[in-house]
Amino acid sequence: MCLGIPGKVIEIFDENGLKMGKIDYSGSINKACLEYVPEIEIGQYTVVHAGFGISILDEEEAKKSLKIWEEFADSAAQEGVDILGNPLDEDQ
Repeated sequence: MCLGIPGKVIEIFDENGLKMGKIDYSGSINKACLEYVPEIEIGQYTVVHAGFGISILDEEEAKKSLKIWEEFADSAAQEGVDILGNPLDEDQ
């Protein structure tokens, strides 16, 4: 499932001839292929789908999106579920 959450590119490198990057999602770091966004630079934001960066967002647009996701997660938590609708474990 792809949620379309923007992540910040913190590193760009070549892996087996492909442009790759490390993407920071509020402290969670994942690797993604950046071949579909060849002009992306460190410090820019991207939306990753199925392991591929598919779009570039400017910082203002990314922050708006992240704020909406935060509000959505807070609202879900108040209902006792995660953002996918699964019950939250009260022991956590």
